[in-house]
Amino acid sequence: MPGERRPVDVENAEPRRPVDVESAEPRRPVDVAVGVLLDGDGNFLLTSRPAGKVYAGYWEFPGGKVEAGESIETALRRELHEELGITIGPALPWQVELVDYPHALVRLHFCKVFAWQGAFEMREGQAMAWQTLPVRVTPVLPGTLPVLQWFATERGHAGPTH
Repeated sequence: MPGERRPVDVENAEPRRPVDVESAEPRRPVDVAVGVLLDGDGNFLLTSRPAGKVYAGYWEFPGGKVEAGESIETALRRELHEELGITIGPALPWQVELVDYPHALVRLHFCKVFAWQGAFEMREGQAMAWQTLPVRVTPVLPGTLPVLQWFATERGHAGPTH
């Protein structure tokens, strides 16, 4: 199954690094800033991965790689403007999850965002959908599944999340 989750050393916030079988070298995680946009009714925004990217067509929370020298919030602001055409208000750090995909080990920094400006523009040809639990769009990217469970816990939702 894509997106196998790996344990994290909570004290040092470092993963127990999976080994790349071909090179026998530890894989370094790629830091990714992820925006969990929430509207006034508690709906959250999911976007589809565009054609030409790994897992094209899968649904996820928007965001992207943190570049050298960027903070998580700076990266998230840049990515959401580049992908969605919006300017976000404060990005509130929420959860960090390490996901081991076949193509990359990623450390996802999820931030809640309650305010933004601008009209949504799907600048990469992706689709967007406001969702609640259970999520109605499919397929859902494996790295998104923990967020749906966190929402279920926060909201007292019983039953499937997707």
